Amino acid sequence: MAFDEKEDSKKSRTRFKTIMSKKFAKIGSIFLFLLTCVSLIIYGDFLSVFNEKTYYTPDFSRTPQVEYYDLNDSKGDKEGWRTGDRVVFCVPLRDAAIHLPRFFNLLGKMTYPHNLIDLTFLVSDSKDDTLGSLKDELNNLQQHKDKSKRFGNIEIYEKDFGQVIGQSFSDRHGFDAQGPRRKLMARARNWLGSVALKPYHSWVYWRDVDVEVLPDTILEDLIHHDKDVIVPNVWRPLPDWLGNIQPYDLNSWQESDGGLQLAEFLDEDAVIVEGYPEYATWRPHLAYMRDPSGDPEVEIELDGIGGVSIMAKAKVFRAGSHYPAFSFKKHAETEAFGKLSRTMGFSVVGLPNYVVWHIYEPSTDDLKHMEWMAEEEERINEENKIKEFYEKIWEIGFEDMRSSWEKDFHNILKNVDHTKLQDNNRLKFSVDWEDSPEDYEKITTESELSGGNDGSFDESDPAGV
Repeated sequence: MAFDEKEDSKKSRTRFKTIMSKKFAKIGSIFLFLLTCVSLIIYGDFLSVFNEKTYYTPDFSRTPQVEYYDLNDSKGDKEGWRTGDRVVFCVPLRDAAIHLPRFFNLLGKMTYPHNLIDLTFLVSDSKDDTLGSLKDELNNLQQHKDKSKRFGNIEIYEKDFGQVIGQSFSDRHGFDAQGPRRKLMARARNWLGSVALKPYHSWVYWRDVDVEVLPDTILEDLIHHDKDVIVPNVWRPLPDWLGNIQPYDLNSWQESDGGLQLAEFLDEDAVIVEGYPEYATWRPHLAYMRDPSGDPEVEIELDGIGGVSIMAKAKVFRAGSHYPAFSFKKHAETEAFGKLSRTMGFSVVGLPNYVVWHIYEPSTDDLKHMEWMAEEEERINEENKIKEFYEKIWEIGFEDMRSSWEKDFHNILKNVDHTKLQDNNRLKFSVDWEDSPEDYEKITTESELSGGNDGSFDESDPAGV
């Protein structure tokens, strides 16, 4: 019995050890798992810190002529106005003196922090006083009493590109001028972009100087979409006789089978331009996608884009995208920039219901029509003057004189001796109204022979009436 008890006790201890070992093994496994998770979290954070290089920033302040920039600090945040993102505002100018007052008026109303906006201008091939006007506007802008209205760094560059195409609407939008003109414009944009973009810029905004109306929150409205390249819709006002409003920028579009087929048959250096019958691409245009009551936040993916108003992350240009000054996939300048950026994997979108309004520029045909309208208006005014004169004469000639005659009649007879009037003081008149010519001649002859007329009257009337 004693032996059996010892054996049972030994088995119990063994069983207990086995159970405790398993429990400790489970606890150890759980502990090891938790330790691994904690290590991964800590190590992951460490790697994140390491990758972002926030654990150490080299100090080159004591090293002469050395500037250090971490380009990871300029990625472009969708709430850049809160995170301090700097925007470089690029503006190409040519014969723009007449447009600068309106441009700076819009500029001063922008709600994005002005100290975070750097302005860069390129003046080229100008015959007017663009530089002088620009200087005056900048002096007024940067001497504003409210320092928050003043802008950041401002740079002005001047370079001519041999642009010989005129600045009239018809010259700039004529079909034959499109290819050469857009290639030169691409060169100008690339020159401006190359000197304007600094390491601390997060966004690059391009806008034409001849925009008339746009929201004051334009920068915030475009940035918060957090797209690599984004453009608004662009329309323009028109005179009543042309229909009041009209889509303006047809350079923002989605590619079509017709456009791709057309590109295959064109010469290598050809440039397709939208809105001309010579190049029927049947592409969907952003301008025609507008719903006046639609959501302004709606986004549409695009291939080509127009240049009136472009917002892009700085990394797009740093990565090598630009405005091709040559035929890239049969396009140049901004349309080719859209295609190139998409080819490089960047997002390119448009906002069909968010509208910027371009000024109205009359074409040659519009000017001729307006000249005709002015001449027609002058002719109608002259006709109205003549009509008014004749109506006045007609009115005088057939004016009702009965009331006036009653007064004149009494004035005429006021000196008549009424006591000598017969037949109850009423004058008697007898007139022959026969209108026969023979009778008239007879009456006239008898009247001349008798020294009077055929009518009879009271001879007692001393006035001979």
